[in-house]
Amino acid sequence: MADGELGRGAERRTRRAPATRNPATAALRQRRRVLVRVLIAAMVLVALLFVFVFPARTLLAQREQTEDQRKTLELLQRQSSKLEEESRRLQNDAEVERMAREQYGFVYPGERPFVVVPPSASATPSSTTTTKPAKRP
Repeated sequence: MADGELGRGAERRTRRAPATRNPATAALRQRRRVLVRVLIAAMVLVALLFVFVFPARTLLAQREQTEDQRKTLELLQRQSSKLEEESRRLQNDAEVERMAREQYGFVYPGERPFVVVPPSASATPSSTTTTKPAKRP
């Protein structure tokens, strides 16, 4: 009898659940399993997007912004060096005097300023009269 009992226990362990009698229920279970797997795969994909893609886009945007800021900094440094050079030039009285005379027409007392007026733009070469020099006897 001991052998018969062992056989029954082994039989119980390997016995499967009875198959459903309704094939529609089995198909429904199969569809649910597929749907659950698809949903899990979609959730994993969304998680991967959050973990890898979005930080990568942020990194690229930060690199672009850093490059723009670097260009702006270089421009400002060039402007600063030009202004420092101009500041050093303006410390010289001769340079200040030259700029006052050229740009503002300043003169010392007793000097007479002269302004050279360019020919008018409306006068064209064909409208000016050209005469031949007279022969001198």
